[in-house]
Amino acid sequence: MFYHNQAKKARINWLKIGFLVISICAIATACSSDDSEVDKTPALPGLDLQEILKKGKITILAENSSTSYFIYRGKKMGFEYELLKEFAHELGVDLEVILIDNLDDANAMLNRGEGDLIACNYTMTNERAKVIDFSIPFLRTNQVLIQRKPDGWESMSESEIQAKLINDPTELAQKKVYVWKKSSYYQRLVNLQQEIGDTIYIQGESGDFSAEDLIENVSEGLIDYTVVEKNVAQINSQFLDNIDIHLDLSVKQKIGFGLRKTSPLLRARINQWLTKYMQKASFKYLKHKYFDLPDIASRSQDPLSSLKGGQLSLYDAYFKKSAAKHGWDWRLLAAVSYQESKFNPAARGLGGAYGMMQFMPETGPRYKVFPSSPPETQIEGGMKYLITMYNLWSDIPSHEERVKFTLASYNAGTSHVKDAQRLAEKYDLDPRKWEGNVEVMMKNLSKREYYRDPVVKAGATRGAHTTKYVRTVYTRFLAYKSAFR
Repeated sequence: MFYHNQAKKARINWLKIGFLVISICAIATACSSDDSEVDKTPALPGLDLQEILKKGKITILAENSSTSYFIYRGKKMGFEYELLKEFAHELGVDLEVILIDNLDDANAMLNRGEGDLIACNYTMTNERAKVIDFSIPFLRTNQVLIQRKPDGWESMSESEIQAKLINDPTELAQKKVYVWKKSSYYQRLVNLQQEIGDTIYIQGESGDFSAEDLIENVSEGLIDYTVVEKNVAQINSQFLDNIDIHLDLSVKQKIGFGLRKTSPLLRARINQWLTKYMQKASFKYLKHKYFDLPDIASRSQDPLSSLKGGQLSLYDAYFKKSAAKHGWDWRLLAAVSYQESKFNPAARGLGGAYGMMQFMPETGPRYKVFPSSPPETQIEGGMKYLITMYNLWSDIPSHEERVKFTLASYNAGTSHVKDAQRLAEKYDLDPRKWEGNVEVMMKNLSKREYYRDPVVKAGATRGAHTTKYVRTVYTRFLAYKSAFR
Protein backbone atom coordinates (compact mmCIF):
# COMPACT_ATOMS: atom_id res chain seq x y z
CA MET A 1 0.00 0.00 0.00
CA PHE A 2 1.73 3.14 -1.17
CA TYR A 3 0.25 6.55 -0.54
CA HIS A 4 1.63 8.55 -3.41
CA ASN A 5 -1.13 10.12 -5.49
CA GLN A 6 -1.89 7.25 -7.85
CA ALA A 7 -2.18 4.64 -5.13
CA LYS A 8 -4.29 6.91 -2.97
CA LYS A 9 -6.79 7.41 -5.79
CA ALA A 10 -6.91 3.67 -6.32
CA ARG A 11 -7.61 3.11 -2.64
CA ILE A 12 -10.56 5.49 -2.63
CA ASN A 13 -12.00 3.89 -5.77
CA TRP A 14 -11.79 0.46 -4.18
CA LEU A 15 -13.61 1.78 -1.14
CA LYS A 16 -16.49 2.84 -3.36
CA ILE A 17 -16.98 -0.71 -4.60
CA GLY A 18 -16.73 -2.26 -1.18
CA PHE A 19 -13.08 -3.06 -0.50
CA LEU A 20 -10.86 -1.16 1.90
CA VAL A 21 -7.25 -0.25 1.37
CA ILE A 22 -6.59 1.49 4.58
CA SER A 23 -4.98 4.63 5.98
CA ILE A 24 -3.28 5.43 9.34
CA CYS A 25 -3.08 4.39 12.82
CA ALA A 26 -2.40 4.90 16.02
CA ILE A 27 -1.20 6.40 17.25
CA ALA A 28 -6.25 1.86 19.55
CA THR A 29 -7.03 -1.61 18.44
CA ALA A 30 -8.31 -4.92 19.63
CA CYS A 31 -6.60 -8.21 18.89
CA SER A 32 -9.80 -10.18 19.41
CA SER A 33 -9.61 -13.06 16.97
CA ASP A 34 -12.49 -15.02 15.49
CA ASP A 35 -12.88 -18.23 17.49
CA SER A 36 -13.02 -20.33 14.33
CA GLU A 37 -9.64 -19.13 13.10
CA VAL A 38 -7.41 -19.19 16.17
CA ASP A 39 -3.80 -20.12 15.39
CA LYS A 40 -2.93 -23.59 16.71
CA THR A 41 0.87 -23.22 16.88
CA PRO A 42 2.00 -25.29 19.91
CA ALA A 43 3.70 -23.49 22.78
CA LEU A 44 7.48 -23.77 23.04
CA PRO A 45 8.39 -25.46 26.36
CA GLY A 46 10.92 -24.20 28.88
CA LEU A 47 10.17 -20.46 28.65
CA ASP A 48 8.80 -19.37 32.00
CA LEU A 49 9.42 -16.91 34.81
CA GLN A 50 12.81 -18.29 35.76
CA GLU A 51 14.14 -17.73 32.23
CA ILE A 52 12.82 -14.14 32.26
CA LEU A 53 14.52 -13.42 35.57
CA LYS A 54 17.74 -15.03 34.37
CA LYS A 55 17.98 -12.92 31.21
CA GLY A 56 16.77 -9.80 33.04
CA LYS A 57 14.16 -8.91 30.44
CA ILE A 58 10.48 -9.51 29.76
CA THR A 59 9.29 -9.13 26.17
CA ILE A 60 5.79 -8.05 25.25
CA LEU A 61 4.10 -8.42 21.87
CA ALA A 62 2.31 -5.15 21.24
CA GLU A 63 0.90 -3.11 18.40
CA ASN A 64 1.20 0.53 17.49
CA SER A 65 -2.01 1.71 19.15
CA SER A 66 -3.28 3.85 22.00
CA THR A 67 -4.31 0.98 24.24
CA SER A 68 -1.20 -1.11 23.56
CA TYR A 69 1.91 0.94 22.79
CA PHE A 70 2.72 4.20 21.01
CA ILE A 71 5.11 7.12 21.16
CA TYR A 72 3.75 10.57 22.03
CA ARG A 73 6.11 13.54 21.71
CA GLY A 74 9.05 11.18 22.09
CA LYS A 75 7.65 9.39 25.14
CA LYS A 76 6.75 5.68 25.16
CA MET A 77 3.12 5.31 26.15
CA GLY A 78 0.05 3.08 25.95
CA PHE A 79 -2.21 1.81 28.71
CA GLU A 80 -0.91 -1.76 28.58
CA TYR A 81 2.69 -0.63 28.10
CA GLU A 82 2.54 1.49 31.25
CA LEU A 83 0.82 -1.30 33.16
CA LEU A 84 3.47 -3.84 32.18
CA LYS A 85 6.24 -1.34 32.84
CA GLU A 86 5.11 -1.42 36.47
CA PHE A 87 5.09 -5.23 36.41
CA ALA A 88 8.62 -5.33 34.95
CA HIS A 89 9.74 -2.98 37.72
CA GLU A 90 8.20 -5.35 40.27
CA LEU A 91 10.18 -8.23 38.75
CA GLY A 92 13.37 -6.16 38.58
CA VAL A 93 13.79 -6.71 34.83
CA ASP A 94 13.82 -4.57 31.69
CA LEU A 95 10.77 -4.28 29.46
CA GLU A 96 11.21 -4.96 25.74
CA VAL A 97 8.53 -4.23 23.14
CA ILE A 98 8.16 -6.12 19.86
CA LEU A 99 5.56 -4.70 17.50
CA ILE A 100 3.25 -7.21 15.82
CA ASP A 101 3.19 -6.73 12.05
CA ASN A 102 -0.02 -8.67 11.47
CA LEU A 103 -2.54 -9.12 14.26
CA ASP A 104 -3.37 -12.60 12.94
CA ASP A 105 0.12 -13.72 14.00
CA ALA A 106 -0.11 -12.85 17.71
CA ASN A 107 -0.73 -16.36 19.07
CA ALA A 108 1.90 -17.97 16.87
CA MET A 109 4.52 -15.38 17.81
CA LEU A 110 3.80 -15.96 21.49
CA ASN A 111 3.98 -19.73 21.24
CA ARG A 112 7.19 -19.58 19.19
CA GLY A 113 8.79 -17.70 22.07
CA GLU A 114 9.16 -14.37 20.29
CA GLY A 115 7.53 -12.68 23.27
CA ASP A 116 6.43 -13.53 26.79
CA LEU A 117 3.08 -11.73 26.85
CA ILE A 118 0.53 -10.50 24.32
CA ALA A 119 -0.52 -6.95 25.17
CA CYS A 120 -2.89 -5.59 22.54
CA ASN A 121 -6.33 -5.23 24.12
CA TYR A 122 -6.66 -9.01 23.94
CA THR A 123 -10.21 -10.31 24.36
CA MET A 124 -10.53 -13.53 26.36
CA THR A 125 -12.46 -16.19 24.43
CA ASN A 126 -13.08 -19.88 25.14
CA GLU A 127 -11.67 -20.97 21.80
CA ARG A 128 -8.52 -18.93 22.19
CA ALA A 129 -8.03 -20.33 25.68
CA LYS A 130 -7.53 -23.76 24.07
CA VAL A 131 -4.14 -22.68 22.67
CA ILE A 132 -2.94 -19.96 25.07
CA ASP A 133 -3.51 -18.93 28.67
CA PHE A 134 -4.72 -15.59 29.95
CA SER A 135 -3.98 -13.46 32.95
CA ILE A 136 -6.88 -12.43 35.09
CA PRO A 137 -8.81 -9.64 33.32
CA PHE A 138 -7.67 -6.09 33.97
CA LEU A 139 -10.46 -4.49 31.93
CA ARG A 140 -14.06 -5.24 31.01
CA THR A 141 -15.51 -3.34 28.10
CA ASN A 142 -18.33 -3.32 25.54
CA GLN A 143 -18.08 -3.24 21.79
CA VAL A 144 -19.41 0.04 20.40
CA LEU A 145 -20.35 1.41 17.00
CA ILE A 146 -18.07 4.08 15.56
CA GLN A 147 -19.92 6.52 13.35
CA ARG A 148 -19.26 9.99 12.02
CA LYS A 149 -21.08 13.00 13.36
CA PRO A 150 -23.16 14.90 10.78
CA ASP A 151 -21.71 17.76 8.75
CA GLY A 152 -21.95 20.98 10.70
CA TRP A 153 -22.12 19.18 14.05
CA GLU A 154 -20.01 21.88 15.69
CA SER A 155 -22.95 24.30 15.58
CA MET A 156 -25.62 21.73 16.51
CA SER A 157 -27.07 20.91 19.91
CA GLU A 158 -26.47 17.43 21.32
CA SER A 159 -30.06 16.43 20.58
CA GLU A 160 -29.73 17.59 16.97
CA ILE A 161 -26.56 15.53 16.55
CA GLN A 162 -28.12 12.41 18.06
CA ALA A 163 -31.17 12.71 15.79
CA LYS A 164 -28.92 12.20 12.77
CA LEU A 165 -27.01 9.21 14.18
CA ILE A 166 -27.76 5.50 14.56
CA ASN A 167 -29.15 5.13 18.08
CA ASP A 168 -30.34 1.50 18.05
CA PRO A 169 -28.66 -1.66 16.71
CA THR A 170 -31.70 -2.39 14.53
CA GLU A 171 -30.85 0.72 12.50
CA LEU A 172 -27.74 -1.08 11.18
CA ALA A 173 -29.99 -3.08 8.86
CA GLN A 174 -28.87 -2.68 5.23
CA LYS A 175 -25.81 -0.71 6.36
CA LYS A 176 -22.21 -1.51 5.44
CA VAL A 177 -19.85 -1.97 8.40
CA TYR A 178 -16.08 -2.49 8.06
CA VAL A 179 -14.29 -4.63 10.67
CA TRP A 180 -11.24 -6.88 10.89
CA LYS A 181 -12.48 -10.24 9.59
CA LYS A 182 -10.71 -12.38 12.19
CA SER A 183 -12.03 -10.35 15.10
CA SER A 184 -14.78 -10.75 17.64
CA TYR A 185 -16.37 -7.65 16.07
CA TYR A 186 -17.05 -9.62 12.90
CA GLN A 187 -18.69 -12.46 14.81
CA ARG A 188 -20.72 -10.01 16.86
CA LEU A 189 -22.12 -8.45 13.69
CA VAL A 190 -22.95 -11.89 12.30
CA ASN A 191 -24.92 -12.66 15.46
CA LEU A 192 -26.52 -9.21 15.44
CA GLN A 193 -27.98 -9.92 12.01
CA GLN A 194 -29.85 -12.87 13.50
CA GLU A 195 -31.03 -10.78 16.42
CA ILE A 196 -32.46 -7.96 14.32
CA GLY A 197 -33.76 -10.25 11.55
CA ASP A 198 -32.15 -8.28 8.74
CA THR A 199 -28.93 -8.04 6.73
CA ILE A 200 -25.87 -6.07 7.77
CA TYR A 201 -23.29 -5.84 5.00
CA ILE A 202 -20.16 -6.87 6.92
CA GLN A 203 -16.94 -5.96 5.11
CA GLY A 204 -14.13 -8.10 6.55
CA GLU A 205 -10.59 -6.70 6.42
CA SER A 206 -7.29 -8.55 6.87
CA GLY A 207 -5.10 -8.54 9.97
CA ASP A 208 -2.80 -5.99 8.37
CA PHE A 209 -5.28 -3.34 9.46
CA SER A 210 -6.00 -2.31 13.04
CA ALA A 211 -9.17 -1.09 14.67
CA GLU A 212 -7.63 2.39 14.85
CA ASP A 213 -7.06 2.35 11.11
CA LEU A 214 -10.78 1.80 10.62
CA ILE A 215 -11.71 4.45 13.17
CA GLU A 216 -9.55 6.93 11.29
CA ASN A 217 -11.27 6.05 8.03
CA VAL A 218 -14.67 6.70 9.60
CA SER A 219 -13.42 10.11 10.74
CA GLU A 220 -12.13 10.92 7.26
CA GLY A 221 -15.33 9.86 5.51
CA LEU A 222 -13.79 6.90 3.68
CA ILE A 223 -16.20 4.51 5.40
CA ASP A 224 -19.32 5.11 7.49
CA TYR A 225 -19.16 2.54 10.29
CA THR A 226 -16.84 0.25 12.23
CA VAL A 227 -16.96 -1.55 15.59
CA VAL A 228 -14.34 -1.56 18.36
CA GLU A 229 -14.07 -1.97 22.12
CA LYS A 230 -15.28 1.01 24.11
CA ASN A 231 -11.93 1.63 25.78
CA VAL A 232 -10.31 1.87 22.34
CA ALA A 233 -13.05 4.21 21.19
CA GLN A 234 -12.67 6.44 24.24
CA ILE A 235 -9.00 7.09 23.56
CA ASN A 236 -9.50 7.78 19.88
CA SER A 237 -12.39 10.15 20.54
CA GLN A 238 -9.86 12.38 22.31
CA PHE A 239 -8.04 12.85 19.00
CA LEU A 240 -10.91 12.59 16.52
CA ASP A 241 -13.61 15.02 17.55
CA ASN A 242 -16.04 14.14 14.73
CA ILE A 243 -16.67 10.50 15.71
CA ASP A 244 -19.52 9.26 17.90
CA ILE A 245 -19.06 6.24 20.18
CA HIS A 246 -22.25 6.18 22.26
CA LEU A 247 -23.99 3.03 20.93
CA ASP A 248 -23.14 -0.25 22.72
CA LEU A 249 -23.41 -3.41 20.61
CA SER A 250 -22.40 -6.11 23.12
CA VAL A 251 -22.23 -7.10 26.75
CA LYS A 252 -18.97 -6.36 28.55
CA GLN A 253 -16.05 -8.58 27.51
CA LYS A 254 -12.93 -9.47 29.47
CA ILE A 255 -9.52 -8.08 28.41
CA GLY A 256 -6.35 -9.76 29.67
CA PHE A 257 -2.74 -10.51 28.77
CA GLY A 258 -2.05 -13.59 26.64
CA LEU A 259 0.53 -16.10 27.92
CA ARG A 260 1.91 -19.46 26.78
CA LYS A 261 0.44 -22.54 28.41
CA THR A 262 4.03 -23.52 29.19
CA SER A 263 4.48 -20.42 31.42
CA PRO A 264 2.43 -21.29 34.54
CA LEU A 265 4.83 -19.54 36.92
CA LEU A 266 4.69 -16.30 34.93
CA ARG A 267 0.90 -16.53 34.84
CA ALA A 268 0.73 -17.07 38.60
CA ARG A 269 3.09 -14.15 39.26
CA ILE A 270 1.32 -11.65 37.03
CA ASN A 271 -2.06 -12.69 38.41
CA GLN A 272 -0.79 -12.18 41.94
CA TRP A 273 0.61 -8.79 41.00
CA LEU A 274 -2.50 -7.67 39.08
CA THR A 275 -4.76 -8.63 41.98
CA LYS A 276 -2.86 -6.28 44.28
CA TYR A 277 -2.02 -3.54 41.77
CA MET A 278 -5.60 -3.12 40.57
CA GLN A 279 -6.55 -2.09 44.12
CA LYS A 280 -4.03 0.75 44.13
CA ALA A 281 -4.71 4.38 43.35
CA SER A 282 -1.98 4.28 40.69
CA PHE A 283 -3.97 1.76 38.63
CA LYS A 284 -7.14 3.80 38.95
CA TYR A 285 -5.24 6.88 37.81
CA LEU A 286 -3.75 5.00 34.85
CA LYS A 287 -7.24 4.05 33.69
CA HIS A 288 -8.42 7.61 34.26
CA LYS A 289 -5.51 9.05 32.29
CA TYR A 290 -6.16 6.93 29.20
CA PHE A 291 -9.91 6.44 29.19
CA ASP A 292 -11.55 9.22 31.22
CA LEU A 293 -9.56 12.43 30.76
CA PRO A 294 -11.63 15.04 28.94
CA ASP A 295 -10.56 15.90 25.43
CA ILE A 296 -8.57 19.08 25.83
CA ALA A 297 -7.78 19.19 22.12
CA SER A 298 -10.97 19.74 20.21
CA ARG A 299 -14.30 18.71 21.73
CA SER A 300 -15.78 22.11 22.48
CA GLN A 301 -17.06 24.50 19.92
CA ASP A 302 -14.65 27.08 18.60
CA PRO A 303 -14.38 30.06 20.97
CA LEU A 304 -15.20 32.40 18.09
CA SER A 305 -18.83 31.35 18.46
CA SER A 306 -19.12 32.74 21.99
CA LEU A 307 -16.75 35.72 22.07
CA LYS A 308 -18.01 39.19 22.93
CA GLY A 309 -16.38 42.56 22.66
CA GLY A 310 -13.65 41.51 20.24
CA GLN A 311 -11.53 39.68 22.83
CA LEU A 312 -10.16 36.26 21.90
CA SER A 313 -9.25 35.17 25.43
CA LEU A 314 -8.50 36.44 28.90
CA TYR A 315 -4.84 36.31 27.98
CA ASP A 316 -4.75 38.35 24.76
CA ALA A 317 -2.37 40.90 26.26
CA TYR A 318 0.16 38.16 27.07
CA PHE A 319 -0.15 36.60 23.61
CA LYS A 320 0.39 39.97 21.96
CA LYS A 321 3.31 40.95 24.20
CA SER A 322 5.18 37.68 23.70
CA ALA A 323 4.53 37.47 19.96
CA ALA A 324 5.61 41.09 19.39
CA LYS A 325 8.85 40.46 21.25
CA HIS A 326 9.74 37.62 18.84
CA GLY A 327 8.26 39.00 15.61
CA TRP A 328 5.45 36.43 15.55
CA ASP A 329 1.74 36.68 14.84
CA TRP A 330 -0.02 36.61 18.21
CA ARG A 331 -3.07 34.95 16.67
CA LEU A 332 -1.00 31.92 15.61
CA LEU A 333 0.37 31.60 19.14
CA ALA A 334 -3.19 31.84 20.47
CA ALA A 335 -4.40 29.21 17.98
CA VAL A 336 -1.78 26.77 19.28
CA SER A 337 -2.73 27.49 22.89
CA TYR A 338 -6.41 26.96 22.19
CA GLN A 339 -5.73 23.66 20.44
CA GLU A 340 -3.53 22.48 23.28
CA SER A 341 -5.61 23.56 26.28
CA LYS A 342 -8.53 25.83 25.36
CA PHE A 343 -6.55 28.60 27.11
CA ASN A 344 -6.58 26.66 30.39
CA PRO A 345 -3.42 27.35 32.50
CA ALA A 346 -4.22 24.34 34.71
CA ALA A 347 -4.84 21.84 31.88
CA ARG A 348 -3.35 18.35 32.17
CA GLY A 349 -2.92 15.92 29.30
CA LEU A 350 -1.41 12.62 28.20
CA GLY A 351 2.12 11.88 29.31
CA GLY A 352 1.97 14.50 32.06
CA ALA A 353 1.65 17.42 29.62
CA TYR A 354 0.66 20.58 31.46
CA GLY A 355 -0.48 24.15 31.09
CA MET A 356 -1.74 26.39 28.31
CA MET A 357 0.91 25.19 25.87
CA GLN A 358 0.93 21.55 27.09
CA PHE A 359 4.62 21.25 27.80
CA MET A 360 5.90 17.74 28.49
CA PRO A 361 7.66 17.37 31.87
CA GLU A 362 11.00 16.85 30.11
CA THR A 363 10.63 19.97 27.95
CA GLY A 364 8.94 22.65 30.08
CA PRO A 365 11.85 23.28 32.47
CA ARG A 366 14.15 24.05 29.52
CA TYR A 367 11.89 27.01 28.80
CA LYS A 368 11.41 27.88 32.47
CA VAL A 369 7.82 26.65 32.44
CA PHE A 370 6.52 24.48 35.28
CA PRO A 371 2.99 23.30 36.20
CA SER A 372 2.72 26.13 38.72
CA SER A 373 3.97 28.85 36.35
CA PRO A 374 1.61 31.81 35.78
CA PRO A 375 -0.11 32.21 32.38
CA GLU A 376 2.30 34.90 31.16
CA THR A 377 5.29 32.62 31.79
CA GLN A 378 3.56 29.67 30.11
CA ILE A 379 2.78 31.73 27.01
CA GLU A 380 6.31 33.15 26.78
CA GLY A 381 7.77 29.64 27.13
CA GLY A 382 5.47 28.33 24.41
CA MET A 383 6.47 31.19 22.14
CA LYS A 384 10.17 30.43 22.62
CA TYR A 385 9.56 26.74 21.95
CA LEU A 386 7.70 27.53 18.71
CA ILE A 387 10.55 29.81 17.62
CA THR A 388 13.01 27.00 18.35
CA MET A 389 10.98 24.66 16.13
CA TYR A 390 10.62 27.32 13.43
CA ASN A 391 14.39 27.91 13.28
CA LEU A 392 15.01 24.20 12.67
CA TRP A 393 13.27 24.51 9.27
CA SER A 394 15.38 27.35 7.85
CA ASP A 395 15.87 25.43 4.58
CA ILE A 396 12.16 25.80 3.74
CA PRO A 397 11.81 29.06 1.76
CA SER A 398 8.05 29.59 2.15
CA HIS A 399 7.02 31.10 5.48
CA GLU A 400 3.60 29.46 5.29
CA GLU A 401 5.11 26.02 4.68
CA ARG A 402 7.67 26.60 7.40
CA VAL A 403 4.89 27.40 9.88
CA LYS A 404 3.15 24.12 9.06
CA PHE A 405 6.38 22.17 9.59
CA THR A 406 6.75 24.04 12.88
CA LEU A 407 3.26 23.05 14.02
CA ALA A 408 3.92 19.43 13.08
CA SER A 409 7.16 19.49 15.08
CA TYR A 410 5.42 21.03 18.08
CA ASN A 411 2.89 18.21 18.04
CA ALA A 412 4.93 15.14 17.08
CA GLY A 413 8.58 16.10 17.57
CA THR A 414 11.06 17.15 14.92
CA SER A 415 12.54 13.68 14.47
CA HIS A 416 9.24 12.23 13.19
CA VAL A 417 8.70 15.17 10.84
CA LYS A 418 12.18 14.70 9.42
CA ASP A 419 11.38 11.01 8.89
CA ALA A 420 8.27 12.04 6.94
CA GLN A 421 10.39 14.47 4.94
CA ARG A 422 12.88 11.74 4.00
CA LEU A 423 10.03 9.43 2.99
CA ALA A 424 8.52 12.18 0.85
CA GLU A 425 11.79 12.58 -0.99
CA LYS A 426 12.09 8.82 -1.46
CA TYR A 427 8.58 8.59 -2.94
CA ASP A 428 9.10 11.53 -5.31
CA LEU A 429 7.11 14.04 -3.29
CA ASP A 430 8.29 17.55 -2.42
CA PRO A 431 10.13 17.42 0.94
CA ARG A 432 9.68 21.20 1.40
CA LYS A 433 5.91 21.26 1.04
CA TRP A 434 3.51 20.07 3.69
CA GLU A 435 0.07 19.54 2.18
CA GLY A 436 -0.11 16.62 -0.23
CA ASN A 437 3.57 15.87 0.23
CA VAL A 438 5.29 15.55 3.62
CA GLU A 439 1.82 15.48 5.19
CA VAL A 440 1.06 12.25 3.29
CA MET A 441 4.15 10.53 4.61
CA MET A 442 3.62 11.86 8.11
CA LYS A 443 0.31 10.07 8.12
CA ASN A 444 1.93 6.90 6.76
CA LEU A 445 4.32 6.72 9.72
CA SER A 446 1.72 4.65 11.55
CA LYS A 447 2.02 1.92 8.88
CA ARG A 448 4.77 -0.64 9.33
CA GLU A 449 5.88 -0.62 5.67
CA TYR A 450 6.77 3.03 6.17
CA TYR A 451 8.01 3.28 9.78
CA ARG A 452 10.29 0.31 9.13
CA ASP A 453 11.76 1.88 6.01
CA PRO A 454 15.57 2.32 6.33
CA VAL A 455 15.26 6.10 5.96
CA VAL A 456 13.07 6.29 9.08
CA LYS A 457 15.08 6.88 12.25
CA ALA A 458 12.48 7.57 14.96
CA GLY A 459 10.00 4.74 14.34
CA ALA A 460 6.22 4.78 14.35
CA THR A 461 4.05 7.70 15.36
CA ARG A 462 0.37 8.64 15.23
CA GLY A 463 0.87 10.63 12.07
CA ALA A 464 -2.81 11.15 11.34
CA HIS A 465 -3.18 12.95 14.65
CA THR A 466 -0.37 15.29 13.65
CA THR A 467 -1.76 16.01 10.18
CA LYS A 468 -5.14 16.81 11.74
CA TYR A 469 -3.41 19.00 14.34
CA VAL A 470 -1.60 21.06 11.69
CA ARG A 471 -4.73 21.45 9.59
CA THR A 472 -6.90 22.41 12.58
CA VAL A 473 -4.46 24.90 14.13
CA TYR A 474 -3.66 26.59 10.84
CA THR A 475 -7.35 26.89 9.91
CA ARG A 476 -8.10 28.36 13.32
CA PHE A 477 -5.21 30.81 12.90
CA LEU A 478 -6.68 32.04 9.61
CA ALA A 479 -10.07 32.45 11.29
CA TYR A 480 -8.50 34.42 14.12
CA LYS A 481 -6.71 36.65 11.59
CA SER A 482 -9.98 37.56 9.93
CA ALA A 483 -11.74 38.31 13.22
CA PHE A 484 -9.13 39.90 15.48
CA ARG A 485 -6.51 42.59 15.02
